[in-house]
Amino acid sequence: MNYVWFFLIAVGVLIAVFTGKMEETTSAALESAKTAVELAIGLIGVMAFWLGLMKIAEKAGLVGLIAKALRPVLSRLFPEIPVNHPAMGSMITNIAANMLGLGNSATALGLRAMQDLQTVNKDKKSASNAMATFLAINTSSVTLIPATVIAIRVSAGSTSPTEVIGPIILATTVSTTVAIIAAKLLQKISPQHPEVNSLDENKPSIENEGSESNG
Repeated sequence: MNYVWFFLIAVGVLIAVFTGKMEETTSAALESAKTAVELAIGLIGVMAFWLGLMKIAEKAGLVGLIAKALRPVLSRLFPEIPVNHPAMGSMITNIAANMLGLGNSATALGLRAMQDLQTVNKDKKSASNAMATFLAINTSSVTLIPATVIAIRVSAGSTSPTEVIGPIILATTVSTTVAIIAAKLLQKISPQHPEVNSLDENKPSIENEGSESNG
């Protein structure tokens, strides 16, 4: 990414030099830097408010209610993970926190979930199907309350900062559905299944059983 940004900046400067608009480019860069700082400072209060509100909801048990509703769904998405395994609990709370926009809590829970999933992974050198599916769900950005987006819109002076909630819910529904379908399809067509291969390696073959019995 550093090379990409350097390339874009270099191209912009060169174009400004050859077109005689270096002064306008410099002014635009300084103005954009000023706007970025003002926007970042303006976000502090709004983000504190939304994150505090979501934290209150978490303490009030909203995350627990969402987690309870997600348990039957996730048990079907991750059939290889026992329902009472710590990995299942970590994944459920991670997704519930993401849905409420609790990014800081969700990150820690996501890392914890990956560690728990690794304990039931048969091939420690490769990601299991459950790990790949969980990562796909997280990457799809499951969101119900986009606190960060709302905060940015408020800071930018939007008169209706929450009107994006509907489109975002629709977008996250589509992206999460596509992510799950893609993960499951790739698991079916992939020639390698770490869990199956590892289990098969631990099983004695028929020839070995016969040779051992003959010996």
